[in-house]
Amino acid sequence: MLKIAFIAHDRKKEEMVNFVTAYEPVFTDHQLYSTGTTGLRIMEGTSLKIHRFESGPLGGDQQIGALVAQNEMDLIIFLRDPLMAQPHEPDINALLRLCDVQGIPLATNIATAEILVKALDRGDFAWRELVHKYKPEAGLNSGDSE
Repeated sequence: MLKIAFIAHDRKKEEMVNFVTAYEPVFTDHQLYSTGTTGLRIMEGTSLKIHRFESGPLGGDQQIGALVAQNEMDLIIFLRDPLMAQPHEPDINALLRLCDVQGIPLATNIATAEILVKALDRGDFAWRELVHKYKPEAGLNSGDSE
């Protein structure tokens, strides 16, 4: 069971709902997370249960980012609107950076999302189980000095 997060900017929410609806059987056996309104819209359009955080501008991106920083998220689908400035752009950039740091697969458009979900459906995410199995215990960072 993987942890998957959905985030969508306002003009991409309908696209996200349509996408998740199309792949609902793939997502059924996973732990699902989302920012507030996106998660609500997905739950209204599907039978999926989603843990909802705050909306993005109110800190939802950062809440998901906290899980990414701890390597507790396995896949993020973040349908961004590249044609609209976002007031919480620094939070978005921080989330993208954290995904790069932790090696978390991240789709920022529908084409990449589809490729990742098809890989998920094939079982190509088994490597994430190894990440969790061999994850260092909290507080045991080798770079910490006392």
